[in-house]
Amino acid sequence: MPKQEISTSNLRTPNGHFSQATTIEAKGKLVFISGMTARKPDGTIAGIGDVSEQTRQVCENIKAAVEMAGGTLADVCRVDVYVRNIEDFDKIHAVRREYFQSPLPASTMVEVSKMVFPEYLIEISAIAVLPDA
Repeated sequence: MPKQEISTSNLRTPNGHFSQATTIEAKGKLVFISGMTARKPDGTIAGIGDVSEQTRQVCENIKAAVEMAGGTLADVCRVDVYVRNIEDFDKIHAVRREYFQSPLPASTMVEVSKMVFPEYLIEISAIAVLPDA
């Protein structure tokens, strides 16, 4: 069974780029992707002061991790998003639309007061389910 979005009129329609819930048959390989930041492969931080550019780098880092495991962003079922400013919600979701297509992963976004480096504006962890080969 492929990944599917779950939607019900008994819940409010999400105002961001995510599903109310996501279901997938639990066959295949689970991939747990650690919190990704805007750190580029060369160690520099992308987009200092620019949440859109940092979100783009974070999504590229998630993409690289899931591809190394043998999957694609389409296999991502859940993302947890930590942001320094929840008012960046729309900017973050605009970038997410570039990377995640329907069926969308389930998602949580919370504002945090600090991250490991003060330049970080966003961090995202993810869970993917890769189909059996």
